[in-house]
Amino acid sequence: MSDFESRLSQAIQRGRQSAQASKAAAQRAALTEEQLRRLHSQYRLELAEHIESCLSKMGDHFPGFRLESVVGDRGWGAAAARDDVQMASGKASTVFSRIEVTVRPYSTAQVLEIGVRGTIRNKEVLQRSLYHPLTDAQVARLIDQIDLWLVEYAELYAARG
Repeated sequence: MSDFESRLSQAIQRGRQSAQASKAAAQRAALTEEQLRRLHSQYRLELAEHIESCLSKMGDHFPGFRLESVVGDRGWGAAAARDDVQMASGKASTVFSRIEVTVRPYSTAQVLEIGVRGTIRNKEVLQRSLYHPLTDAQVARLIDQIDLWLVEYAELYAARG
């Protein structure tokens, strides 16, 4: 056998071994459905706690907002809302402001979905969703995104409220 054929044969063997090693590593890394559900619950709890804490602090800057926990089929998180009286043309009317941030329930798509909806004086001003694969989610980055949304809402509320 020539030197080239020998090196070619060795390269093919190394390639096959590399493919088998990669496949075995992928199988070890693949999480079961139950593990993914637990991971989602862990993230959901941590994020929901952060959301509630932030909305509580926001309420300190804008008195009158009522904090409420959101738990149910639309997700887990928190909301802050207030009703105000507005005078227009000598008539009083009630206007509604609300911010809600939730972590959506686990789905077979195996993503962590976070959503925000914000209304100021009966007008929706903020609606966003963020999706991250459960296996790649980084809580610190998600918390940063939630903070950005809440700061954006606070700025909008201060300008219009």
